[in-house]
Amino acid sequence: MIVEVFLDPNKELPMDDPIILTQFNELKAIRDNILVNFSECGLASSLRSFQVKYVNPITKLCIIKTSMKDFQKVWSTITMVRSIGNCLVLFNALDLS
Repeated sequence: MIVEVFLDPNKELPMDDPIILTQFNELKAIRDNILVNFSECGLASSLRSFQVKYVNPITKLCIIKTSMKDFQKVWSTITMVRSIGNCLVLFNALDLS
């Protein structure tokens, strides 16, 4: 799954980014959201196959790998992520394969 991340989507003029995107930041935000929305059982079942494989902090693109079984769970979760740290974000799924 290829995802684009918009940092602070309500800000009108793009200046310095408030946070640097890393694999750890995105992985933690998505894991926390899986825990909130699908409880511990949902988190435990998706952790085996869920990985953030690549993050480009300049273009704000990332590649997320998950099993076909947990694909819809992770996809629905990334649409509900609203912040990474204290920075507002919006995820846009570009390709689902």
